Amino acid sequence: MLKIIKARKVLMNFRTLIKLLAILAVAGVLIWTAIIFIYKPIYSVTLNGQFLGYCEDKTEMQNRINEYMDNGSGDNVAFVEINDLPEYKMCFLKKGITTNDDDIFNKVISNGKNYYTYYALAVNGEDKVYVKNLDESESVLQELKDKDSANKDNITIEEKYNTELATLVAKEDAVNQLYQEKQPVDDKIMVASVTNRSTNNRISTSTKVSKGKVNLGITLIEPISGIITAKYGEVSGVRSSAHTGLDIAAPKGTSIKAAASGTVVFAGRKGTFGLMVAISHGNGVQTYYAHCSKLLVSVGQTVSQGDIIAQVGSTGNSTGNHLHLEVRVNGQSYNPQKYVY
Repeated sequence: MLKIIKARKVLMNFRTLIKLLAILAVAGVLIWTAIIFIYKPIYSVTLNGQFLGYCEDKTEMQNRINEYMDNGSGDNVAFVEINDLPEYKMCFLKKGITTNDDDIFNKVISNGKNYYTYYALAVNGEDKVYVKNLDESESVLQELKDKDSANKDNITIEEKYNTELATLVAKEDAVNQLYQEKQPVDDKIMVASVTNRSTNNRISTSTKVSKGKVNLGITLIEPISGIITAKYGEVSGVRSSAHTGLDIAAPKGTSIKAAASGTVVFAGRKGTFGLMVAISHGNGVQTYYAHCSKLLVSVGQTVSQGDIIAQVGSTGNSTGNHLHLEVRVNGQSYNPQKYVY
């Protein structure tokens, strides 16, 4: 009999608990419905602790900022460097509160630094004229060749990145400024012309990725030891195209070694790559070392495999300290993991 009484009490308590849970569930639904009816989820946006306003979609806002950083706005803007990015915090506000996405966007980009891209035509290494893009510069050079300009073999093209836009000239003006009449020479004198334009010295920014593998003719070593955080060919929201290299995370200041012997053909700031070193290993083979915090070599310097050429950093379009390593052959990128790591 005692067991039956205990069982009844347990059953009654269980029923009471079920009723209580049902009441709480109904109350929760009513409260949530009231919140949704009166309030709406929205994002509060701050920059360096300063309140900027409200936006409904933080992903859309950040994508808009990222797009501006990648492409900028205006002629010859390569990218925009923005060091301070906004912070988002979800909150509930009464319906009717207006968002100010455009104001937020304009305040965030107001402190951005424009980096311009343009092309220099240099004679014997000295910049002479600047033009808008690669097509124009190559067209100028071709026209000088067609006119058999005396200096045609000494003219090189170099892509420039700078925080100030140089004075650009039209194609016709560039041809006129660079053209040199050939001087008459004695028929008995043999004149030899040597071109110094080499694909080994051209830096490619092509975003086309290759799934194949070619024979480099050299052996590469690991430039640094670290954790691979982004593989070749990956596509993500932090970049506008497939990944053309391999990202290896390491502390800032970590020494970067030359993967193979060669000649430094670029050492400086290169757009979204930040501070970068490019080494030519001959036969069109190049390796790129990007996002560095410090460069320790200069253009024209010969390096041996294992020489320290730079230090790991997070310059350019980067979310943390790492080395972006690229392997290119005649300008085409190939998967570094097929050769090292």
